[in-house]
Amino acid sequence: MPMAENGLDSSSGAAIYSPLTLKLYDLVVLGFSNRFAWTCPTRKVLLPFFKAHLSDNHLDVGVGTGYYLAEAGIGPHQKVSLLDLNPNSLKAAQARLARSLGRACSTYVGDVMRPQPLPSDCRFSSISLFYLYHCLPGSMAEKSASIAHLSPYLEPGGVIYGATILGESAGHNHYGRRLMAVYNAKGVFGNRHDTQEGLTETLSAHFQDVDVRRNGRVALFTLRVPKA
Repeated sequence: MPMAENGLDSSSGAAIYSPLTLKLYDLVVLGFSNRFAWTCPTRKVLLPFFKAHLSDNHLDVGVGTGYYLAEAGIGPHQKVSLLDLNPNSLKAAQARLARSLGRACSTYVGDVMRPQPLPSDCRFSSISLFYLYHCLPGSMAEKSASIAHLSPYLEPGGVIYGATILGESAGHNHYGRRLMAVYNAKGVFGNRHDTQEGLTETLSAHFQDVDVRRNGRVALFTLRVPKA
């Protein structure tokens, strides 16, 4: 099992993405859960946010099914790379995006909770982490190691951005509470104690320009200018 440098096991959150789960992901998570449990609709909120920060040299971390890149209207002129701990997700996303790009995109199997998850010469103008952060184990400070590990791959003037489901104090509805309980018990989520304030504080330890906004039970964040 992959163990991060802090001793946390980051494999549980990725292991759920079997080929069968991935076939249901867009409908169940992006369609139903985002609207009714997390009250942050995919097409009205998350997809526009994703597109607003997408560059021509992009890394998507925790790729899911490749939905956001596919729906963002990427084309052959864009350089797209994918990083995930789960080969099933990478395979599904790469196949989906090949239709838009007209070629295979670069894929990397790696764990953002470990140092150097990518080759040292990789650089990107934008890096996205959508619905990855709440799947990582540990406290918010421990999760922020993922940001520290990704920041060296960011081009000057670039942006890291993402979305994460907040924890129990976010005021979840009945459906959200049920999902939170099940997912955290199974290790799919690790976000019981995640808060907007904690996210802002821990991200600010790594970046000078930090913006964290909340929509429903989801925090949307953008990070610019890494701290030395």
